[in-house]
Amino acid sequence: MDSFFKYLTPAREDEKWGLFLKVAGREVISQKAKYPTNTHPNNYFFIWDNGRVLNEFQINYITKGSGVYEDASGKYAVRQGSILITKPGVWHRYRPDFRTGWTENYIGFDGSIAKALIMNPMFFDNKPIIHIGEREEFVDTYQKLYDYILEEKPGYQQVSAGMIMKLLGYIVSCKKQGSFSGKRIEKIIQEVCFYIRENLEKDLDFKKIADDHNLGYSYFRKMFKKYTGVPPVKYHLDLKLIRAKEMILSSNKIIKEISYDLGFQSIYYFSRAFKNKMGVSPIEIRQCQKSIESEKIRNATYHEKLPLEMEWV
Repeated sequence: MDSFFKYLTPAREDEKWGLFLKVAGREVISQKAKYPTNTHPNNYFFIWDNGRVLNEFQINYITKGSGVYEDASGKYAVRQGSILITKPGVWHRYRPDFRTGWTENYIGFDGSIAKALIMNPMFFDNKPIIHIGEREEFVDTYQKLYDYILEEKPGYQQVSAGMIMKLLGYIVSCKKQGSFSGKRIEKIIQEVCFYIRENLEKDLDFKKIADDHNLGYSYFRKMFKKYTGVPPVKYHLDLKLIRAKEMILSSNKIIKEISYDLGFQSIYYFSRAFKNKMGVSPIEIRQCQKSIESEKIRNATYHEKLPLEMEWV
C-alpha cells in the first residue's frame, strides 16, 4: 500500500462516544528523503529544530526502517517493530534514519475514554517507545481502520473506536508478555493455571505448588499476579464462582449442594463471596432465572391460546 492519510472532522455525537478518530495514515519514507513532508496541515507539520505539541493521542507503528524519537524524558532509538506513543500537550519530535528511511502507520485520536485508558499506569509508564516486533495483528488492525475511514460510512467513527480499543489491548498484552516470553516462569504459571481449572473443587495449597516448582512463594505469587492480573488464591476463587454461576443457571441442584461440590466448606462464605463477585446472591440469581423461565412459559401459553387469525396481526 502506498502512502496516504486522511484527516477527519468528528461530529458532536462522535465526541460524546468517548473515543474518536482524528487522523489516520501510512507514510513510506525512502532513503535520504526529506522528513516530515510538506503535505500535512500546520497543526501536524513540524520542523525538527522546533518539534511540535499535539492536542490528541497518536500511536505510530514502524513496520520498516529505523530512526529516533525524542521528548522531554529523553531520546529513544526507533527500529522496525517499534510503537511510538505520543500524548497530547507533550513536546516531541521524531524522524527516520537518513540512511534507511521508514514506513510508519499512524492514528490520532482523542476522547474521555482514550484519556482514561492511556493515562492508566497499567498501559503507559511514561516511556513513549515500546518494541513489539513484527506483529500481523497490528498491521491488520491499522489496515482495517484505513478501510473504514476511506469509505466513511455512517457509524464509521464508532467502529473505528472499537478498532482503536483493540489496538490498545494488543499493546498492553505485548507489554505483559514481554516480561515472561521465553522464561521458565511463564511455562510454570501456564501449567498452574491449567491445574487450577482442572481442580476447582479442591483446596489448593499454593505454597506447596510453588515449592514443587522450586520457587519461593512470594516470587511465585508476584509473578502470577503480574501474568494474570490477580493472585493465585483469587484466580482460583474467581473461577470457582464463575463455575458456581453456571451450575446455578443450568442445573436443578440446590445451592448448598453446589457450594459443597465446589469445595466451599461454608454456605455463608460461599454466598458472601458470590455476591461480592457477581453483585447478587446465589438465591437472587436463581430466582431471576426462574422468573425468566416462567415468563417464557406464560408467553408461550398465551400464544397457543390466541385465535389463529390474531397470530398474524
